[in-house]
Amino acid sequence: MEVLQDITTEILDLKKEKNATLLAHYYQESAIQDIADHVGDSLYLAQQANKTESDIIIMAGVHFMAETVKILNPDKKVLIPDANAGCSLADSCPPKDFEKFIGKYPGHCVISYINCSAEIKAMSDVICTSSNALKVINSVPEDQPIIFAPDKNLGRYLIEQTGRDLLLWEGACLVHEAFSIDKLLELHKKYPESKIIAHPESEEHILKTASYIGSTAGMIRYVKEHDNEQFIVATEAGILHAMQKEVPGTKLIPAPVSEDNTCACSECGYMKMNTLEKLYLCLKNESPSIDVDESIRLKALLPVRRMLEISK
Repeated sequence: MEVLQDITTEILDLKKEKNATLLAHYYQESAIQDIADHVGDSLYLAQQANKTESDIIIMAGVHFMAETVKILNPDKKVLIPDANAGCSLADSCPPKDFEKFIGKYPGHCVISYINCSAEIKAMSDVICTSSNALKVINSVPEDQPIIFAPDKNLGRYLIEQTGRDLLLWEGACLVHEAFSIDKLLELHKKYPESKIIAHPESEEHILKTASYIGSTAGMIRYVKEHDNEQFIVATEAGILHAMQKEVPGTKLIPAPVSEDNTCACSECGYMKMNTLEKLYLCLKNESPSIDVDESIRLKALLPVRRMLEISK
């Protein structure tokens, strides 16, 4: 405990000394969330990155998030605690394959979920997050055909919500596909008063059981509005820390995953690669740093800015 306190103090001192801002996603370990300047979902973190005046920005999240920060802040040093913190969803959409895919469908507006590489963003017309996807899709004229990538589960949910005929890329997040419907229903029988809330990256059969479907920020907001109830939460378990802070007296239960998973709840191994010690070394050494090829960055900047404009 004393070592944890020491390293936390060191990080806070370095942040002040180096004029650094620490952004952390809800899926980060609780010790990192507790010392971050801003904790939130992808949209919120992009918005904060867009207006920070710090010299250094540390993204405690995964690689595509740090790339988004760099796209918005080419003149600032952008760091990530572990350069290998990737994303199974982003990996499911290789740029060369996606380029061929969109080439088959000229005239389509390409909307890409923010969980993708800078290269995919550069091929897109507008970016979205789970928080603003409905607004982004509704901003496109109804007679304009749309390609939506890379998450097929979010895409199917958006088709249902908007009535639009989206052409989907067949990508998915392994974390959100790990939930076991049988175990979830068993758990609900054990806690029949609980409401199931789910992230739209989850599979369709999970979403059908949910009383509420929304982004990480949306799920926290929903729980706050219904703090006299109890919830089974179907998203990465790291969100429970921030959620419990908002509703300390509410029972929150992580949704169960399939038998072959080593954890009873769904955790992203990539998100958990970032640790307090790596964060300290990252800030001390100002490495690993994130760079995005300038030609790609400029192309990716336009759809990211369109997203931020639509989300105002």
